[in-house]
Amino acid sequence: MTDQSAIIADTLAAPPVPPSLKRFIWDMQSMIELTESEREILLIGSDLMSRLVAESDWLPNGFATPNPVRHQRFQLYSDGLERFTVAATVLAGGQNPPPTFDPTWEIVGVLRGSIKLERFQMTEDGWVAPKGEPVQMRQGQCVSFGSKNRDALRVANAADDDNAVLIHVYGAEMTKIPRRTFPPDGDMQEGPATFDNGQDNPPYDIFSIQTRIED
Repeated sequence: MTDQSAIIADTLAAPPVPPSLKRFIWDMQSMIELTESEREILLIGSDLMSRLVAESDWLPNGFATPNPVRHQRFQLYSDGLERFTVAATVLAGGQNPPPTFDPTWEIVGVLRGSIKLERFQMTEDGWVAPKGEPVQMRQGQCVSFGSKNRDALRVANAADDDNAVLIHVYGAEMTKIPRRTFPPDGDMQEGPATFDNGQDNPPYDIFSIQTRIED
């Protein structure tokens, strides 16, 4: 079996892409190809994200199950042309990951639960300091960030007794560009994003979404 045939066979065996996510990916691809500025991407992309997170039941359990020990990050879509990445962050009750700095534009939507979003500015010594007051976000809300003068962000679960799920779209292939993580006790860590996908829940790709959307 050729590599191409193996990829197609694996795709056919994988669970189908949720229609809401497939439409979002299609629309993001078309929009990125046609827009001429990051400002347009953020404006139109935020509207697409708002539609995606308006309903909370489409995300498969393999991408939405919390880990009581630490937060989970799953890659939902890996774009073959490396134009963007769709990912999910899953937070059990009370989880509060460290701030991260991603050198690209980003749109974040709350799919389930509620979160506290905090912004951090870079300091002269290469660390981060709080910037402004935390923002509370609930299911269905979204926010966007441009790549210019980008802040570090922390997204924490605002509830101690409920799970939260966020959907992100980034303007690059996140497994290939460096991001910075600022743990509270330890040195700043820098390297490509890592995800918690296993063999049973690989990210969807260009082959997965090449089926007709049924309205």
